[in-house]
Amino acid sequence: MAATIAFEPLAGGFGAECRGHDLARMPGSGDRDAILAAFLSHHLLVFRGQSLSADRMRDFAAIFGEVEGNIFRKPDGSTLEDVHLISNLGADGLPNEDSYIKSNYNWHTDKSYLPVPALMTMLQAIELPPSGGDTEFADMTRAYAALAEDTRRDLVGLEVVHSFEYMRSSTNDRPLTEAERAATPPVHHPLVRTHPETGEKSLYLGMYCSHVVGMDEAEGRALVRRLQAHATQSSFVYAHRWQPGDLVLWDNRCLLHRATMGYDAKRHRRVLQRAVVKGTRPV
Repeated sequence: MAATIAFEPLAGGFGAECRGHDLARMPGSGDRDAILAAFLSHHLLVFRGQSLSADRMRDFAAIFGEVEGNIFRKPDGSTLEDVHLISNLGADGLPNEDSYIKSNYNWHTDKSYLPVPALMTMLQAIELPPSGGDTEFADMTRAYAALAEDTRRDLVGLEVVHSFEYMRSSTNDRPLTEAERAATPPVHHPLVRTHPETGEKSLYLGMYCSHVVGMDEAEGRALVRRLQAHATQSSFVYAHRWQPGDLVLWDNRCLLHRATMGYDAKRHRRVLQRAVVKGTRPV
């Protein structure tokens, strides 16, 4: 079946946009192949004008792989569903600048604190503030390629400890529950990972990075901070300004992301629907 879907590259070096294609209908084989190819080529895809139920989002996300659950706990102690809402709403359902999960405002790649981190994350805009509340993405492949050759050589073989508990402490987020701590012991991942499908190398950084294995902790954290400052320069970053009906999906294996404020979170609602696809162990 021939593809009926088309993508237009975004300005900034990565990402592509699709307009006029309704994802409420499951893509045929041609469109599915075109979406998967565009995902590998552009790393980030934007679909405008969508309105997917949780079930429909789960079905669409599943063309990329296994849609996985969460270890995150809601305020009532229950775990988040595999397709769930993230928002600035408090327990009373009202906008709140002190969101329950504050770590989203720091650069990260999803679930790098697990032995097998996320492949892809998908967000759909449900409610948006009048302006602000953008999501920024940083291209770790181009950032790695831009490093000096001797720097890239020095990074060969280095591993970083990714720790859920370290993230919560370093970002002043809420402490882990005992269940969260038991489910997320620290893991080692390569500082430079190879994309399992494209073969490209990229930096593997973010807020879960505690320290470099075999290096003095302070020295290792300083190295990680320098690399992340380099990798999140504006020349490597795309800022997505959300529009109603946007659905955005991205490759966690080669991109960092973070939410931004820029709006009055005490007055305006920001609600997005989220699904995550499980990846493979980084190498």
